[in-house]
Amino acid sequence: MFSFIFRAIHGFFYEIGKYFLLLRLMIARPEKASMYWKETMRQMNDIGVGSLIIVCLIALFIGAVSAIQFAYQLEGTFVPLYYTGYIVRDMTIIELAPTITCLVLAGKVGSNIAAEIGGMRQKEQIDALEIMGVNTAAYLVMPKLIAAVIVIPMLVFLAAIVSIMGGYIAAVPTGMIGHDAYVLGLRSFFDPYNVFMMFVKALVFGFILTSVSSYQGYFVKGGSIELGRASTNAVVLSDVIILLADYFITLLMT
Repeated sequence: MFSFIFRAIHGFFYEIGKYFLLLRLMIARPEKASMYWKETMRQMNDIGVGSLIIVCLIALFIGAVSAIQFAYQLEGTFVPLYYTGYIVRDMTIIELAPTITCLVLAGKVGSNIAAEIGGMRQKEQIDALEIMGVNTAAYLVMPKLIAAVIVIPMLVFLAAIVSIMGGYIAAVPTGMIGHDAYVLGLRSFFDPYNVFMMFVKALVFGFILTSVSSYQGYFVKGGSIELGRASTNAVVLSDVIILLADYFITLLMT
């Protein structure tokens, strides 16, 4: 029993150490900026444009369901119905847009990153680049991180707008709440600090899902089974770390 616990703790700190060594190698000896430009643009297209439809679709239904649920809960109470727009707005900005969007991106983008880098490791393309003197940690991971911290906050901002619109589309035309009441709720008690918190979460979550997925692919060993396991681990670990980071960021900033 004690040996199992010791091995688990040792393995945990071993993986943490390798993760930070990868980040250190990536930053300590970066390649020329010209080498990053084309790859960064490709990653921004894959992460941003490639995820646009799924992010908007999920945000639309999250806003719609939230508005209907809150309007239903407030019906017959002494709380004004315009609080529906207020609650949907703040809940979307503070929590749902950054967290749900990045959890979805961890599944879509994270698995692709792990599979892409892991496939290069298995085909010995990374070894070939290292023989040529290329810092593969910087060349393969840095463009993905740059693209993620630029594009993911944009996707989160778009998700917040679409979610609020989804709440309007679901609640107002159905007669659950009037147009004026919903708009009044959106304009009531607005705090710009909540938007700042949303972007902080988006930046941190984007860094987490990209770096963790890159780490899983970069150090993959074995064949297709191990590559599939690395892709799965990239999604699971990214989601867990994002949720933990969400808790601590909320605790520190509120």
